[in-house]
Amino acid sequence: MAEIAVMALYDQIIDNHGEFLESLRHRFLDEDRKSAIQKFESIGFPTKKDEEYKYTNIKEITEKNYNFFPKESHNITKEQFDQLHLGEENFDWIVFVNGKLHKELSKVSIENVEFLSFNYALNDENHKEVFDKYFNTIADGNSAFTDLNLAYCKYGFFLKVPKNVVIEKPIHVFYISQNQEENTFYNTRNLLIVEDGAKVEIIESHHNFDDTFVLTNSVTEIFTYPNAKADWHKLQNDNHTSYLVDSTFAKQEKDSLTTVNTFTFGGKLVRNNLDFIHNGSNINSFMNGITIIGKDQLVDHHTAVHHKTPNCESYQNYKGIFKDNAHGVFNGKVFVDKIAQKTNAYQQNNNVLLSEGATIDTKPQLEIFADDVKCSHGCTVGQLNEDALFYLRARGISKKEAQALLLYAFANDAMQNIDIEPLKEKVSKLLAEKLNVDIEF
Repeated sequence: MAEIAVMALYDQIIDNHGEFLESLRHRFLDEDRKSAIQKFESIGFPTKKDEEYKYTNIKEITEKNYNFFPKESHNITKEQFDQLHLGEENFDWIVFVNGKLHKELSKVSIENVEFLSFNYALNDENHKEVFDKYFNTIADGNSAFTDLNLAYCKYGFFLKVPKNVVIEKPIHVFYISQNQEENTFYNTRNLLIVEDGAKVEIIESHHNFDDTFVLTNSVTEIFTYPNAKADWHKLQNDNHTSYLVDSTFAKQEKDSLTTVNTFTFGGKLVRNNLDFIHNGSNINSFMNGITIIGKDQLVDHHTAVHHKTPNCESYQNYKGIFKDNAHGVFNGKVFVDKIAQKTNAYQQNNNVLLSEGATIDTKPQLEIFADDVKCSHGCTVGQLNEDALFYLRARGISKKEAQALLLYAFANDAMQNIDIEPLKEKVSKLLAEKLNVDIEF
């Protein structure tokens, strides 16, 4: 067995697993769960000695104690919940509070689809065949956090969009934690299947209403079939007692388009793992990210695109703005297999440091084994352009407003492919709030 650092959470995970299994009504995943907890027990949490976590120290997460069985009761008011909305009256929304799906807070008008809470889907024998085919087939089996999620997953949703069904309304999924007296640990699991010619857009957000800490370990698997389109937007603006480790895996078939946008403004420590797997020709994959953080926040983006087939494109554009003692990490990988000729892959990470204490570790990577490709990558780290700042100030704009306007323009192109206007407006407002400037939209 590998040497395991002594961590409060590690011991809790091992000790609580038997009780967790006994609490479940569905048992067909038992063997998979036991295998996952054994793998986790042998490797433990990653440390800074691990290359993938070289710049991200998760010690502050793992040294805390957590409650694995959150209280279901809550006292969220309508006013509190309304404040979380984007002004999306024409959207559908799905609300989980303390892990449980709350239909009375949700609004679901979608038809001709299969939608279930993850917990219910696991209890439904009619979906066992679907789970056998898709569940945990593309999630990374060599990650401590995905192993941990498999061992403990219970909360989340399952959505299957049948062939040629176009869901016109975006679906906003809220994960809310409230009324917890102890630090709380959630392992959420989402499974999205978008069949041939279908279309869907998901918005995901997490919200901790308490002063106690919340650790969310989330795993999402997305399957996009030929001529289908799946968009997943992550709006990460939680409070300073929230930790999020999010792992999303997307597998695409020929002629499909999948987008994952990640907008990170809040949370004490956020780690985003994003993997795209190409399994056909003429695939398009888009990954965009905007990060604006301060104080002692840490946000880490790890992306990977696996070009396994010819004539496909991937596009990554991540922007970061860091102030105070904030720390950013970006590690983007593009793998191009020998048979993946005519690949077009673009990757760019640009960052602005606003304070002496702010830092960014960025590492774009290309591994190309084909010879007829067009691939580019790059990163920049710097301060604001002094000439542009002088130009704005010469026209009567204050230094603070001039800086904010330049930063807004710097980040803005990373959200140009958002076609949900209320979401684009919300992200724009959060940008303006973070930059302390009034901008009309």
